Amino acid sequence: MMDFFNSVIAFFQTGGIFMYPILVVFALGTAVAIERYIRLVYERSTNRATWEKVQPVLNTGDFDRARNLVKDDNTGVGRLLAMGLERQGAVRRREDIEIAMEESIMESIPQLEKRTPYVALGSNIATLLGLLGTIMGLIEAFTAVANANPAEKADLLSASISVAMNTTAFGLMVGIALLIVHALLNSLTGQIVDSLEMVSVKALNIMSSGTRRRSDAAKEEKVAEPKSGKPVNRDVQQTQQAQKKTASATEEVTKPESA
Repeated sequence: MMDFFNSVIAFFQTGGIFMYPILVVFALGTAVAIERYIRLVYERSTNRATWEKVQPVLNTGDFDRARNLVKDDNTGVGRLLAMGLERQGAVRRREDIEIAMEESIMESIPQLEKRTPYVALGSNIATLLGLLGTIMGLIEAFTAVANANPAEKADLLSASISVAMNTTAFGLMVGIALLIVHALLNSLTGQIVDSLEMVSVKALNIMSSGTRRRSDAAKEEKVAEPKSGKPVNRDVQQTQQAQKKTASATEEVTKPESA
């Protein structure tokens, strides 16, 4: 283990001055990646908890209680449902509710993607710094051997090139690591956005079906007796009307015969 650390330290020390900027870029990229990962994991867990809390209330059709549950909720799902339920209580049109939820998702996406591009930027900068360090090292190497003893030129040149290549190797290692982390963060962000869209569709369907049931119930209540307020059986009503028409037609037919 000690030999490994000693080799790493020797590799870093022989890489030249450009090893230090690459190390700074790696530290900054790692810090941003850790902060973003913690934030995204927290957002995913809180969104799931909010949806599991509100979904049973929505299924019962108690939209007023659902509004109270998400009124002060600052999670992505909470803000999404709050905007949808607010519009549902005001207009009850599916298109308006859908537009409100899409607006909430559009507001949440920049917060989820914030600072993530810096990780990819750090990957590119580390790779370019490694190449730049190698070029500068080769320039110094050729300048140093220009006035050296011809017998020592080959040894000096090979040693200088070996040192210069350490910068490129370190830059590539940092660049590849940050690029992989950036891909993982993008994948996690995409999962959260997909979950928000899924919650939006499910909540919209529940609200639409609940509004439709209430509308049908209101129509049924209007079909009632004016005095008693009891519902009227449509089949019985139609039968009575047909019997009245038959009786009136019979009376008209029998009147001439009696005359």
